[in-house]
Amino acid sequence: MNKAVTLITAWGAFDEQHPEGSLEEFCRHYLAHREGKANAAPAGRFMPVSSEGVLMRTIGRIFKLHTIYTAAALEGTGISNIDEYSLLNTVAQLQEPRKTEAIYAALQELSTGTDKLNRLKKLGYLAEYDDKEDKRSKRLKVTAKGEKVLVTCRKRITLLATMMFHDMQEDDMKLCTQLLKGVESKFAAIWLSHKGKDFEEIYQEVTSTP
Repeated sequence: MNKAVTLITAWGAFDEQHPEGSLEEFCRHYLAHREGKANAAPAGRFMPVSSEGVLMRTIGRIFKLHTIYTAAALEGTGISNIDEYSLLNTVAQLQEPRKTEAIYAALQELSTGTDKLNRLKKLGYLAEYDDKEDKRSKRLKVTAKGEKVLVTCRKRITLLATMMFHDMQEDDMKLCTQLLKGVESKFAAIWLSHKGKDFEEIYQEVTSTP
């Protein structure tokens, strides 16, 4: 096939999948897919054999390693773990949300999220007050003490991200984000609707959706 036709065909397929994608994003996507064809799946007796399995294993191991190093990064900040930081940061971003809104936006379970919020309140990082629109609900806001803690934690978390990915090229990191942001957005929007359902039901619902 003519090289120009090959490139135009590839652009058409990319544009259909990512209509908001830029020319730069297409170039990164195209080169990564060509290079990826030469990369074989890791060998091992109990290694996943599907592309999805290999990808999830890689993401899972990176997440686990990130969690391990987060403990060191947050030591001495007044925050115990990444979930507490995520909740405190979420409250700040949402600007005085309801408790349930903060917990679910941080992708946490209601019971464990409530326990962590209570600890953050006892530490003086959060304040709670009645919701004027709904007397049954409570709203949260970050205190001055909490803001100081957040500044320190954000610096540490930023340094941690820099440490873990400093060997990667900027374009490679942008490509990873570009390829994975759709998965994150999709499941962040639907995970609450799957609570209480059997995995088989969830699987059928997700994989049968056009």
